[in-house]
Amino acid sequence: MENQQRNRIRIKDIALLAGVSEGTVDRVIHKRGDVSIQSMEAVNKALKELNYSPNLFARSLASKKQYRFACIIPTYKAGDYWDGVANSFDCAAINFENYNVFIDKKYFDQLDASSFTEVAETILSQLPDGVILSPIFRAETLDFISKLSEHHIPFSFFDSMIENTTFLTYYGQNSFQSGYVAAKLLLENCPEQAEILIIRTQRKKDGFSNQTVKRYKGFINYIENCCLKENLKLIDVWLSDNDETNLQLLEEIFFKHKSIKSAIAFNSKVYRLAVCLEAMKQTEIRVLGYDLLEKNVNYLKQGLISYLIAQRPEKQVYCSVRDMCRELIFKQTVTKINYVPIDILMKENIDYYTEFEE
Repeated sequence: MENQQRNRIRIKDIALLAGVSEGTVDRVIHKRGDVSIQSMEAVNKALKELNYSPNLFARSLASKKQYRFACIIPTYKAGDYWDGVANSFDCAAINFENYNVFIDKKYFDQLDASSFTEVAETILSQLPDGVILSPIFRAETLDFISKLSEHHIPFSFFDSMIENTTFLTYYGQNSFQSGYVAAKLLLENCPEQAEILIIRTQRKKDGFSNQTVKRYKGFINYIENCCLKENLKLIDVWLSDNDETNLQLLEEIFFKHKSIKSAIAFNSKVYRLAVCLEAMKQTEIRVLGYDLLEKNVNYLKQGLISYLIAQRPEKQVYCSVRDMCRELIFKQTVTKINYVPIDILMKENIDYYTEFEE
């Protein structure tokens, strides 16, 4: 029976337990290629567990219990940032189906906090085994996770987090540090008395998301640390999804302000600004935004966007689901805070980044 169980173990299963790629497992098993000491130890530990403690692994495969994870994400249009996140949850569901894991995606309007509250109440009534979410609305999320804790339901954050709460894991960038890096890229060598556009998103309630607040704070911290406050003028610009309205607004702003040198959007929709800059033939503005949406990447390659900061959402999603499995199924200890790299992309390196396959 034990030999039969060992034969059922796949490289994918070993990689899951070790927290490494399947390629790394293959290199360790066949003793070929370079592998870090840390990865080698993790793989050997997983091999030992699976070889000499097969009941742990067998329990997850043979158990009739189903684990249902509720994953809360905003509604989206094709090509949006959250479109990729939703697809990543679908891929994770396939990867972990052998562990009787079912992923139930729930959607809310990211511009309306009340819609998040409605979805949260629905999830609480269903009592899932775990919850994975991005805390866009801070106050509403705090209320929700308090109720989850009352029911002893573990929850994990991705994309952004709320510190000093009882989350299981967080995978995402250090949002504050990301904003600091953005300021350094955008404002180094900026002339005195320059005007900087801060691109905002119009919302029905609670004007800023949790993550954009932290990025903005990091941005301002750089300005303060470098004593730039008196030399710069920050101009808030609220854009919508209507290109014509945005263009009219920006034309008025550029008419009034003659010293605009840079612009930043702290969310994934910097392309809305690029559309208008192209129409206005304002091609000398240094622009920074977030996330590798196809529209963003296209404007980056054209030079209308100077920098994009990427945050590997597919990795955030996969690791969040994986660690929830480790905690609930394998009873393993997981690392609480896991920062992903702050990837800085320009037109000179974007192709190498997007075309590389691990």
